[in-house]
Amino acid sequence: MWELTKSFRFEAAHALSGTTLGEASEEIHGHSFRTEVTVRGTPDPKTGMVLDLGLLERRMLEVQKTLDHKLLNRIEALGPPTLENLSRFIFERLQHAGKVTRVSVHRDSCNESCTYYGPEG
Repeated sequence: MWELTKSFRFEAAHALSGTTLGEASEEIHGHSFRTEVTVRGTPDPKTGMVLDLGLLERRMLEVQKTLDHKLLNRIEALGPPTLENLSRFIFERLQHAGKVTRVSVHRDSCNESCTYYGPEG
């Protein structure tokens, strides 16, 4: 079994209310995000690849364009713009590329990350 991870970056702003993080989190502020998408499987004997990376890259670019330089609070399908919701949102948009097992979103400047493994069940 192999795991392959590709990443992309995006810059975005958000505001989080109702937390104990204080006033600064309630004001619109921005972050640099790094997202890692992991696929798992056995390489296809014909291609030698777990997944056609071109297909995955196209889907990742679509998601990146949806998030990059945006106010995340305005993306309805996201819900509150937390790391938890970002990782789920991205997973849901990439899972159809095939064999996606997890999506991790990092906010390195805050030393935070969150990983989503898909729905339980």
